[in-house]
Amino acid sequence: MPTYTPYDGSSRPFSIGLSALDPDRWIEPDDDLCALLAEKQRLARIHYDDIFRATPESVDSQRESLDLLVDHLMARHGDRFSRAGSIMSMAGHSVDLSDETVPPLFRAGSLVGDDLVILRKKEDGWTIIAAHLAFPSSWSLAEKFNRPMDEVHEHVPGFQAGTRNATIVNRVFDNLLPEQPAERFNWSINWHYALYHPRSVRPAADPSALDVGAENAFVRVERQTLRKLPVSGDIVFTIRIYLDPVRALAGHAKGLELAEKLAGQLEALTEEQVNYKGLAEKRAELVRCLREGNFEKLHKDAIGS
Repeated sequence: MPTYTPYDGSSRPFSIGLSALDPDRWIEPDDDLCALLAEKQRLARIHYDDIFRATPESVDSQRESLDLLVDHLMARHGDRFSRAGSIMSMAGHSVDLSDETVPPLFRAGSLVGDDLVILRKKEDGWTIIAAHLAFPSSWSLAEKFNRPMDEVHEHVPGFQAGTRNATIVNRVFDNLLPEQPAERFNWSINWHYALYHPRSVRPAADPSALDVGAENAFVRVERQTLRKLPVSGDIVFTIRIYLDPVRALAGHAKGLELAEKLAGQLEALTEEQVNYKGLAEKRAELVRCLREGNFEKLHKDAIGS
């Protein structure tokens, strides 16, 4: 069952959509933690340079991020995390917090299912100085690393340098307070279950969709948080991925309403936004799937009505 459904009207695509976040809810580990950590370990063995990068000057902020995360997990999620000396254990996995052969941010990212990105204010703007990004949503860390937000967002409709959104993003980052983190959501469509989804160039029509029916698509939801580090003043940006089959909406109590809301948001996308999301050839099919009678029948069968 979907955990978050930002396409229900609670947020709008290609908008900033930030809201205040209770610090107690900063990280939300759940029953998927074991599988997410196992996938991070697998990716680290074969794609380490693609999922982790850090500048030398980021080490102190990495350590600050690790300490903040450990304190949060032990204080708020003691049912899932335990610690014996320097060994932190969770969901059948463990991390040696004192292992200096492993970068601090990599250790931090190995504790949670969220990806972790550290941003620092530089002359050109807020810049990615370190990242443990195992589950990118159609972007490449190699291309975005050590680049300011204006360049990171250069292909995102409505967020390019000089736009109102770009100005607001930088202002939000400047004014973020350590005691008041923020949260936002984003969604996209995937055609296969793939947490690791890097793309250097996003095609207008996703070739992976060619042989997949719309009813077999996945809604990829990103829960993003922003938290300013109290000592360094850098920002930790977290991204948790939820991959929900479109079919799962049928089993939701408000499945028909959610399907209609998602269809409406898909229809409202501009051509530029559709191309950015790789839906040029599949949007119409997906909208029909969400609104057709078969989906309604599936919903009624799923909820037993």
